[in-house]
This record gives sequence, structure tokens and C-alpha cells, in this order.
Amino acid sequence: MIVSRETSDRLELYGQLLTRWNERINLVSSATIADLQTRHIGDCLQLVELNDAKIGTWVDFGSGGGLPGMVLAIAMADTDMQFLLVESDRRKSAFLQTVVRETGLKRCTVIADRIENLPPLNAYRASARALAPLSQLVAYLHLHMAPTGKAYLMKGRRWQSEVKDAEIDWRFDYASHSSKTEEGAAILEISGVSHGTV
Repeated sequence: MIVSRETSDRLELYGQLLTRWNERINLVSSATIADLQTRHIGDCLQLVELNDAKIGTWVDFGSGGGLPGMVLAIAMADTDMQFLLVESDRRKSAFLQTVVRETGLKRCTVIADRIENLPPLNAYRASARALAPLSQLVAYLHLHMAPTGKAYLMKGRRWQSEVKDAEIDWRFDYASHSSKTEEGAAILEISGVSHGTV
């Protein structure tokens, strides 16, 4: 994905901060730091290409080291999208707040709390990467996503079995997009979440 010079500079700064902080707290696997641009940042930029919205609230669940939420907030900084990054770990949320401050992001807020403790956020867009099984993520979407909202969930090679497990208790529409950075992995585009069997 081609990004502007300003976005590229912010992503570069984010990468530097992540690498520095990762020596003290586990934000990403140290074995993947050398391949940060492709393995993590490039991976998350796929969501920008799939998304068609430029306004509204985007909630990133379990943001951790900012993947994908911080990457999205940086890549979409010139839109009117408001980003909420939810991370209960105080050290990780401190890292995220540092990135917001250092990169000068105006429409990105870090929420240092557990997802289930928050009142409904009525998100127009939502995302998560390597956080929880799909059945649990769908429960979060049911609580926090607007009726017309859409989520982009980054899943590994077992995504199809996770969909089957989630469909036991939930109804939802989904489309799968093959990952460009990991063979067999997928980005699940989910909407229309409701409780009940399919």
C-alpha cells in the first residue's frame, strides 16, 4: 500500500518507539522485530484497503502494541474517523499514549480498561488482531458495534473452525479476505451480529 510522506514518517516513528519499548515490555515477539514493516505494519495496512469509511468511531479491541489500531489511526489520520484503542494492560496503554503524543495524532484515544467493563461504544468500525477466539470477539461486537457497523478481524489459519464455533451461539454475516502477508490466514469482515443460532 502506498502512503503519504507524512504517514510514512509517522509509521517509521511508531516502529522506532515499538522497537524501543519492546525491550522492556512484550509488545510483539522479539523474533519478529526485524520484519516489523511486513509482518506487522504491512499486515495491518490491509484493513485500510478493505475499509470504505472515512468518518465515525473505530474501536480497536485489545490494542496491545498498537496492531492494528495504531497503524490504522496513523494511516487514516487525514480522515474524520475517531479511533478508540482499548487496552487493559497499563504498561501497554502507556506505550500507546506515548505513540499518540509523539506522532501528534488528533483523533486517537487510548482507553485503559477491559472491553467488558465499557458501556456500549456504538462503533461504526471495529478491529482486533490475535486477541481471542471469534466466538468471544463476536460477543464484543454485539455489545459495542453499531447496528450498521462492520468489523475487520485478523485471524490465523484456523479461522474456518472459529467461524463454525461462533455460529453455534451467534448470527452474523461475514466475508473472508485472504491475508497478503500470511498464507492461510484471513481478515474476516463481519456485520449484522445478533444472538441466536444460524
